[in-house]
Amino acid sequence: MMKTAVQDAANVMNDTVNQDYEPGYGSKKFFRANKERAVESFYRTLALNFDINGDAIAVGNLAGYIPAILVIDYDGYYVYSTESFVDSKGQTQLRPVWSPKKPYSYSDAQGNIIQFSLDDFVKSYNKSSDRWIQGKRHEVAGQTQINLLKDPQTFESVRRQTIINGIQNDLAYVINRHNQYATRYGVDYIFTLPQISQEEWDNGIDDIGIVAFVQGIPVGDQAYNNYAFGGGRLQKKKTLYATTDPRTGIKYYDRDASKLPGRVEERFDSERDAARYGYFPLSK
Repeated sequence: MMKTAVQDAANVMNDTVNQDYEPGYGSKKFFRANKERAVESFYRTLALNFDINGDAIAVGNLAGYIPAILVIDYDGYYVYSTESFVDSKGQTQLRPVWSPKKPYSYSDAQGNIIQFSLDDFVKSYNKSSDRWIQGKRHEVAGQTQINLLKDPQTFESVRRQTIINGIQNDLAYVINRHNQYATRYGVDYIFTLPQISQEEWDNGIDDIGIVAFVQGIPVGDQAYNNYAFGGGRLQKKKTLYATTDPRTGIKYYDRDASKLPGRVEERFDSERDAARYGYFPLSK
């Protein structure tokens, strides 16, 4: 159920109506994660799988076992977690809220600042010149005195670890804080950040994505704990071009239109669709 819910959430992360949020920065990884739709989809799928869809009270109770949801965006991350607030009647209430976007930020011993992204695009503050510069790592390296930008291997290692450390620290804090609210949800469980391998984190920060945690759900005399990652990268399909060979009458398709033995007659998104209409691969 968790994996399905997270996968459904990841699938809608790059749905957007804002043209400014389309791929940019010259990067295949630049998308603005639609975090609101992702969380909405996550809870809807969980509710359907738990057979509590439409039952607001049951869904609210389930939320008590979900201490944190984290959305990994291109140049920062958001945490969705419970916070307390005082309503107009002076009563303390609980509600899930989004944190502000937290950049993947690193500072060195010289006071320089680098804000990383999910690839090699950076925003850097050069202390000696007192100015910000942004662009691809190799472009910015020649305009600053920041040593980290000059070594691609060290840069990549520090970039990944900075992202992972920042996310882990925030998650540990938020999940631990959930213990203050758990009893209000009727949950008797001590919430902690689970051990997540370096490999899982490395895979999880390759593209925009989402990770959700569920803990403490009673299963007999034990408690169920789990977490799941979902990647939200938009996979662009390459168009298949199709034509009929004028010499033989055989119908062919290929991803390179220039290789076809005739002018393009049709276009398809998948080999299955092309085959359904009687086309054969031009080459294997």
